[in-house]
Amino acid sequence: MRVLTLGAALLLSASTAFAAAQHQHSGGHGAGHGGKHGASGGEQPYAGLESRAIKALAPSEVEDLRQGNGMGMALPAELNGYPGPRHVLDLAEELNLTRHQRHVTEQAFAQMKNQAEALGEQVIAAEQRLDALFADGQATEVLVTEASAHAAALRGELRAVHLSYHLQMKALLSANQVERYNHLRGYSSH
Repeated sequence: MRVLTLGAALLLSASTAFAAAQHQHSGGHGAGHGGKHGASGGEQPYAGLESRAIKALAPSEVEDLRQGNGMGMALPAELNGYPGPRHVLDLAEELNLTRHQRHVTEQAFAQMKNQAEALGEQVIAAEQRLDALFADGQATEVLVTEASAHAAALRGELRAVHLSYHLQMKALLSANQVERYNHLRGYSSH
């Protein structure tokens, strides 16, 4: 039995948590997913997923990764009073952003999107490599552990990118703007 290092175990745990969040984010239904029943009446929750290009990623997830979308990665920040740049721009008028704040936010959003798109492509490639290990019959415990840890690390980097720009927005906006943002986004009762 192979013993994982604490770091590898944490990365694998993070990857599992991310996959579970993605499952919930997509409503638990991917292409062909939806609790199909076979001739024996037993549930076949993954029936149809075998035709995916990357088995672990729904086509919508691949598209989200390619477009640098947040995919709920920044919820710890967003729901705890750290606004996101995209939504700050969406609410620019209601927040009465100054010209400087709008400019900084536009730059931050463009940088975040560029970084997220680049990392998203790396996540897709890492998931393709992991999938290929099994598809090609080359999967071993060592290779799978390394490929899984690599994919998880990239997902962690991607999440950190999204979260870091929420930190920037919190520092840029006034306390009143943050409160207004939370209200407009439906997070507070004020």
